[in-house]
Amino acid sequence: MSDKRLITLLSDFGLSDVYVGVMKGVIAQINPALTVVDLTHQISPQNIAAARFCLMNAYPYFPQGTVHVAVVDPGVGSQRRAVAVQLNTGFLVGPDNGLFSGILRQTTAVAAVELINPQYWVKATPSTTFHGRDIFASVGAHLASGVPLENLGKVVNPNTLIELALPEKKTTATGIKGCIQYIDHFGNLVTNICAAEVQGKTWSIVASDYRIPMGQTYSDCQPGEVVSFIGSHDWLEIAVNGGSAQSQLHLDWQAAVEVVLTEESKG
Repeated sequence: MSDKRLITLLSDFGLSDVYVGVMKGVIAQINPALTVVDLTHQISPQNIAAARFCLMNAYPYFPQGTVHVAVVDPGVGSQRRAVAVQLNTGFLVGPDNGLFSGILRQTTAVAAVELINPQYWVKATPSTTFHGRDIFASVGAHLASGVPLENLGKVVNPNTLIELALPEKKTTATGIKGCIQYIDHFGNLVTNICAAEVQGKTWSIVASDYRIPMGQTYSDCQPGEVVSFIGSHDWLEIAVNGGSAQSQLHLDWQAAVEVVLTEESKG
């Protein structure tokens, strides 16, 4: 197996402390030939839903065999499981707290293990507050270097992996009820309703007592006005031209929205 596999890192560690650099040091000690890509380390603290969304939308853009190490872990040191998951196209390593559930709704897990083999950790007794260093970065590097998944711990049923509890979508007489599943750096509000669900339709979004018209991009309205469109990630989103939809509409994570389907498009 090639030692040139990619490892991605995602965390809520920020960049003002050394935590991310230390994880990269652990990886380099195990296999300096590995390529490490930072997805983001600016997930807001303990925001598992944001980590889930970012990882889910980044995953398809990486080559076969990539190992994704994700650490947003408010339960570190508790009884929550540390896991590695094999998919048809890559691997996931991190806490079993729901942050992998977005990917696992789209891609079937081939196998999963609970990480209980200290041979592949930095030390046999890991810190109770930094499993990113002592377990996940180390396991990810070994996995990317060719260590078989089953060597890393105890085989578990992938169906037992934690599903993050988010409001479910519901079909209504006029459209689809959903929620805000992500808020990006610009204050754009990303819903959990995807492009395929509105294909061939004209629609608008009702949220926070506003009816937001459908457009194609940010500039389809005047500066300061609100517009909805299909984002680059294929989810319907709400934005303000030159501003923050979150601030202007006073909406937050998991706030309710409804996509109102008005008519079939012509032609």
